Amino acid sequence: MQIAFSKKDLNSTTWFSLEKLIQLFAGVFIVPKIFNALGTVDMGKLNLVQAVLGLCTPVFFLGLAAICIREIVLQPKNSETLIATAFFMRFITWLLLSMGCITYLLLTDNTALIQLYFILLCSYLFRLTDVLEFYYLAIKQAKFIFISKITSLAIVLVLQYYGVTHQKNVTFFAKIIALDFLIQGVIYTIALLFNPKFSFKKLSISIPLGKQLLKMGFPLMISNALVMLYIGIDEMFLKYFYNDHANGVFGSVQYLVIGLSWTIGFAIINALYPSLADSFKTNTKTYYIKLKQLIISMIILGICIGLLYSFLGGKILSLYFSEQYSEAKTPLFIFCWAPLFVFLGMIYEKHLLNINQLQHEVYRFTLGCIINLILCYILIPLYYLNGAALAVLISHFITNIVYPTLQIYCQNKKCLP
Repeated sequence: MQIAFSKKDLNSTTWFSLEKLIQLFAGVFIVPKIFNALGTVDMGKLNLVQAVLGLCTPVFFLGLAAICIREIVLQPKNSETLIATAFFMRFITWLLLSMGCITYLLLTDNTALIQLYFILLCSYLFRLTDVLEFYYLAIKQAKFIFISKITSLAIVLVLQYYGVTHQKNVTFFAKIIALDFLIQGVIYTIALLFNPKFSFKKLSISIPLGKQLLKMGFPLMISNALVMLYIGIDEMFLKYFYNDHANGVFGSVQYLVIGLSWTIGFAIINALYPSLADSFKTNTKTYYIKLKQLIISMIILGICIGLLYSFLGGKILSLYFSEQYSEAKTPLFIFCWAPLFVFLGMIYEKHLLNINQLQHEVYRFTLGCIINLILCYILIPLYYLNGAALAVLISHFITNIVYPTLQIYCQNKKCLP
């Protein structure tokens, strides 16, 4: 079968995916050392803070990522105004939510983790510069994203190694998370200064455009909030029924499956989305050919990830993680099949974005959240970490496979709008 994507599409995807692969191989060697150095309790605290702030992530970012990429593809001459408006909107929401979070912690005397919260809130501030990353994705110049992230990765790895060898505490590693995003933002800005097609003088904030972006991004913001909620539910239940140790152990499973493997499919789908959006506008037949080829590719990738951890998961844990994380072996065997479902759900989301039916994102993630909540409540007390992994896996299957299949079937049968 002839590949429907252009050479420029594939080049952009290669750069974006190569960065994720380098992160994967580098992460295999250094991040488990951080898990071991901090121990399950401190790692559990860091994971809990990240999970709590993760619930606010959709509000921080307003669901504008995919919207911005699509609009830059469709309206390239409006790029500067779109980027400036999106950044300003996200900065205001970050400011309000950060003030609310810090105020709540102070009023409730919950100061034990306030330093971690403050540092990670700063990381979200620096992440606002990813609107510049959207621009590079939209114009299919992912090599600049590669340069930015690899430069940042090199600096971060040196600092992480220093932290491990000098037995630094959890706040040191939290600061590195913030520094990572700061470096990326600085590099993106410098690169754009030398980009002849982009003019900082044209940056302007448009209130009408802001209202339009907010309206378009609202369903994604709600659906992303539901995603973060149901991804974080397992941490909440593990903390409630057990302790920080349980969260720390399950954090190693999430890191291997989500932090390392999940991001590869995410990179490929995001890198190819501008091509999908353009084809949907200009040639519907080509669009569906590209969609089919992308689905086949993601199924193959998902199966490969599942087989990798099924056969080598135990060896990876014993080789790179300390004995404290030995309990992660069986949950890893269960959860490693989640990317297969999630990749297909990511493609489904891009399709909904193209056909302007993002309300289904809200419906399916509401369903997934409810199912995961029920399953966590039932399975975690009975099966501990295995129950958490099984609950999340089942909810992913229903959210990313069952709902899209039923929605498309019913739409074809005129059962749904």
